[in-house]
Amino acid sequence: MTTPPSSPVRVEAPGIVLRAYRPDDVADLEAAFADEAIALWNPGAYGPDAVERFMSSRNDWSDADHASWAVADPTDRLVGSVSVYKVDRDQGDAEIGYWVAPWARRQGYAVRAVGAASRFAFGRLGLHRLYLFHAVENAGSCAVALAAGFRHEGTMRESYRYADGVHHDEHLHGLLASDLGPEADR
Repeated sequence: MTTPPSSPVRVEAPGIVLRAYRPDDVADLEAAFADEAIALWNPGAYGPDAVERFMSSRNDWSDADHASWAVADPTDRLVGSVSVYKVDRDQGDAEIGYWVAPWARRQGYAVRAVGAASRFAFGRLGLHRLYLFHAVENAGSCAVALAAGFRHEGTMRESYRYADGVHHDEHLHGLLASDLGPEADR
């Protein structure tokens, strides 16, 4: 496994760019974090200076435990977020998480971002496996996982307490580097 660089590497894929967060993303991040679905299913940035802390933590890869990006559309407007995190160097695996801003949903951004981040994780970081978890009720996230090539591997009962305070059942999806074949950019 390769150690990630200390800051975000720009990744381009058809119709999207994965890039560092920038000061001009603040208004879009504030609007995204105010969205009920993002607030329910994703830990976010709340409280004073929260957006700046969020951007700073996502742009700092120096601990080598995550690779995180702002997802931008072809005009370079922020449309979402994707992260490969909880990187386990011994096992060669990590989790992947994402969200899409309300103004960008149902346009394929999440599937493309998860695909690009997965190829980076397997190719540039040398990971072997990615895990993707989502609440069973989050049907959109399940559709993204399947469309990005992740296999549904099971349901974990009451495995995570989301922002509503309830422990929800979660689907576990997995993707192996070998599932992508030569597309893994090795």
